Amino acid sequence: MEPYVKTTIKDKVAEIEFFSPASNSLASEQLAQLTTAIKGWGENDGISVIHLKSAGTNVFCAGASFDELLAIEDLENGTKFFMGFANVINAIRTCGKIVVTSVQGKTVGGGVGIAAASDYVFATETAAIKLSELSIGIGPFVIEPAVTRKIGLTNMAILSLNATTWKTAKWAQQVGLYHEVDATLSELNYSLDKFLKQLVSYSPQALSAMKKTFWKGTEQWDILLKERAAVSGKLVLSDETNKALTQFKRK
Repeated sequence: MEPYVKTTIKDKVAEIEFFSPASNSLASEQLAQLTTAIKGWGENDGISVIHLKSAGTNVFCAGASFDELLAIEDLENGTKFFMGFANVINAIRTCGKIVVTSVQGKTVGGGVGIAAASDYVFATETAAIKLSELSIGIGPFVIEPAVTRKIGLTNMAILSLNATTWKTAKWAQQVGLYHEVDATLSELNYSLDKFLKQLVSYSPQALSAMKKTFWKGTEQWDILLKERAAVSGKLVLSDETNKALTQFKRK
């Protein structure tokens, strides 16, 4: 199957689903499509809530596309690529709708950032997380504000400096990244459906006001995340990063 981003409307919920055959890793085109979809449905008065998910049952998101990372040859394109994740995070932040994300399996790097930017997250017990960026010569600079906002600086240090270590879904729940963790995907879907029905019964204006309250103090993220994208865009050009990415791809 080819990579895609698609939206299904279910009772005032815009369900945005993404997929790529490389463990749901995200390339620039998909990141742009996600940004457009989140912004568009966020402005639609017929929608009360956005549900973000990925296809499949084992992996939520493997982060950035390694193929595209390896193809970056200059700072401009490096910055542009990492702005893809910055734009998704900022779209979630400013879209005006509550964004509920379901994490059905392991997630790495940018996928952790997407979960962190979400307003409410359901996960399964198999949804372990890892920030592997330092192990490939870069760092989780773009997603750091979103992750730190949820789990605090101490836990961000634990997660980012242990770049080869998986943290369990229960750990992610304990530190505030996940809000609810279910044993199985079917149980997650049941809990999620109940929660979404509850949300759409509320006043859309009240939900929008709560969204603004949740994100108070992040008004400078448009500038901040652009600066962070430039840092990552520069680091990805190093020989060390190129070698590490090549080795990772061969595994």
